[in-house]
Amino acid sequence: MTASTPKGPAKAAKKTARPASAEPVLLSGGNPQIAKGDGDAPVQAYIAAMPGWKSEAGRRLDALIVRTVPDVQKAVRWNSPFYGIEGQGWFLAFHCFTKYIKVTFFRGASLHPLPPVDSKDKNTRYFHIHEDEQLDEELVANWIRQAAALPGWIP
Repeated sequence: MTASTPKGPAKAAKKTARPASAEPVLLSGGNPQIAKGDGDAPVQAYIAAMPGWKSEAGRRLDALIVRTVPDVQKAVRWNSPFYGIEGQGWFLAFHCFTKYIKVTFFRGASLHPLPPVDSKDKNTRYFHIHEDEQLDEELVANWIRQAAALPGWIP
């Protein structure tokens, strides 16, 4: 049985030439370079490779998403974890920057209250997770619930 993504059935994972012991490359801002892949395994590889405090923050965010949307589909695209609903598209992604983690809600302009950071895309909104800031899990879970119920982004 193969995992499926919000866009359709997953393709079989490709083997990489990189030795298993090799550490992932960190791109600009410390974002891990993780191969495109479907399912939980590449997302967990991304989270494990997040530098410093960001790895724990990523683990907590991933767990919150799974608790809030138990049937969530996961994938790594463009060196970022993506979360979506089968047949609806992606509703959330996150990405490491030097001083914060950017959490993207692709239909964030439809969420209430609005996530605090706007985007060039009128539909997208963001919030940032900074080191030593307490995450308001109730608010973030509310945004996740709302976002998962909306039609998602399909690239």
